[in-house]
Amino acid sequence: MPHTGPLADWARPKTLDEMVGQQHLIAPGRQLRRIIDSGKIPNMIFYGPSGVGKTTLARIIASQTNMRLYKLNGTSAGTADIKDVIAQTDTISGANGVLLYLDEIQYLNKKQQQSLLEYIENGRITLIASTTENPYFYVYNAILSRSTVFEFKPVPISEMEKAVRRAFSLLEQEYDIPVKITDDLITQMAYSCGGDVRKAMNASELCFYASPVQEDELGNEFRQVEQQSVDELSQKSSMRYDRHGDAHYDILSAFQKSIRGSDPDAAMHYLARLIEADDLPSICRRMLVIAAEDIGLAYPQAISIVKACVDSALQLGFPEARIPLAEAVILLCTCPKSNSAMCAIDMALADIRNGRTGDIPAHIKDGHYKGAQKLGHSVNYQYPHDFPHHWIKQQYLPDELKDRIYYQPGENKFESQSKAYWDKVKK
Repeated sequence: MPHTGPLADWARPKTLDEMVGQQHLIAPGRQLRRIIDSGKIPNMIFYGPSGVGKTTLARIIASQTNMRLYKLNGTSAGTADIKDVIAQTDTISGANGVLLYLDEIQYLNKKQQQSLLEYIENGRITLIASTTENPYFYVYNAILSRSTVFEFKPVPISEMEKAVRRAFSLLEQEYDIPVKITDDLITQMAYSCGGDVRKAMNASELCFYASPVQEDELGNEFRQVEQQSVDELSQKSSMRYDRHGDAHYDILSAFQKSIRGSDPDAAMHYLARLIEADDLPSICRRMLVIAAEDIGLAYPQAISIVKACVDSALQLGFPEARIPLAEAVILLCTCPKSNSAMCAIDMALADIRNGRTGDIPAHIKDGHYKGAQKLGHSVNYQYPHDFPHHWIKQQYLPDELKDRIYYQPGENKFESQSKAYWDKVKK
């Protein structure tokens, strides 16, 4: 009788060698593999996207070490549920140790997380917590200090293809009927699942059920997986993107660093990810930042051009917005770069925040009121426009900062020409 429930659940790997992906953690000789093989399991936090093997690995660890596995989910578990698990440590079932797998730990509040501390400290339970969010932001620090964090990554395409093939092989055995599928369709399914093994298994199962039963020339039945089934059921890539999560900031960071590094191809790739996520506000804001932060005075017109492209994109909306956005990105990538303006203001702000201010020189204080001259305000100010080249040497910074230099011109054409001009004038 066929198994009940989704394929992804009943076909979970039972050993480390059956798992796909996470070879940086569980391949022979890797540190986590050595720890598991030793049988001495520490408290751990598995951090990474969904569907990449966190739960499966926890189950394998419990099985391999003969520990009693209890699974709780942070979205529904409370302090009482945690206490019920702890109570099992004194029973026969917990004689070999209790492993608590706490999925989505980030949803537990601080008090609930604190309730675990005493028991993971004294070893009554071994905690494996998993989270799709950065644990350094969402997990209580005392739990972090008692645990080792292991980062899980999206499963690479070569491993995803293995998962898809395994899925169809299991379905063949389960229903006792051969499946025919081309290598190209397997590769397409692997790509479409975005490194999520669970999604790959589910898509394979749906394609199997949707494929018609056919007969070959000898009358033997088989299922033929067709292009249409793969197109419709595996859908587009499940790109990992959450406007309030790590993926959001990781993509934006890669986007800006690619432009800063003058790599238009990489910048196009990350722009496409942001467009596919329909995140127009983040694209526009980040490009305006880049124009000021990374191009700056090397090409001062860049921010005006980018602003025009941003305004056009906001007025057009997708899909047409992609065109002015692409123009702006390529412009920013191919522009000369300078961060001199950002460095200058950051240095000035650092002085202010460290208390380095001083009194404004009297000759540049406001003199447009009765009594200003009696205070010496604006008395000896020299009006630059009255002098050749509209410049005259005088002190503008407070006395304690009078020799401070914040702005260092970049080596680009615009700033070099500007520096040469002022060097000549000021001599």
